Order: sequence, then structure tokens, then C-alpha cells
Amino acid sequence: MDTLPLRALLYRYFFFGWLFRNADYGNMWERNAAWIHNKSQSRWLPVYMRRWSVMAVSLFSIAACCEAWHAHHLVFTALYVSSALTVPVLTVCCTAWMLLKAWD
Repeated sequence: MDTLPLRALLYRYFFFGWLFRNADYGNMWERNAAWIHNKSQSRWLPVYMRRWSVMAVSLFSIAACCEAWHAHHLVFTALYVSSALTVPVLTVCCTAWMLLKAWD
């Protein structure tokens, strides 16, 4: 089995788009097969939500510690912004999971 480069592994570890197929392409049977595939792959979305939640809490905690230790403003500002940028990813992941589970 071929091994993936580190950047591909990191991408797959944090982003879930590679798990799903486009359900808007092809004829009726192909779209239905893609929809069934996507519903079955939605079981992995809570894992990605957990990863992003841990990353958000970790970044926020590190930023709070840096601010308490009077680190350079740019350091904890970048960490706070990075922590805040996890919220849209979590929102998309949670919405996709709820919609795919609702139409089960």
C-alpha cells in the first residue's frame, strides 16, 4: 500500500471533504448511490467535530496563558483568531451531520 505524504495526511486528519461524493452529478442512480454513500460516511463527522473542538479549546487556552504571561500581543492575538476560526468549521460539520442524520 502506498503511503500518503504528510500534508495529505494532515489534510485528511482535519478536513472531512474527501470522505463524501458529489450527489449533484450524474443520473438518478448515480446521485442516489452518492447520497447513500454520504449518509453512511456521516458516522465519521462526530470524530472531526471532536478534533476541531479540542483544537479550539487548546488554542484558546494557550492564548489565555500567553496573555497572562504578558507575551507579545501579536502572539496571543493570532492564537485567539485561530481559535475563533474553528467555529465556522465546527458549524459546517455539525450542520452536515445533523442534515445527513435527519434524512436517514
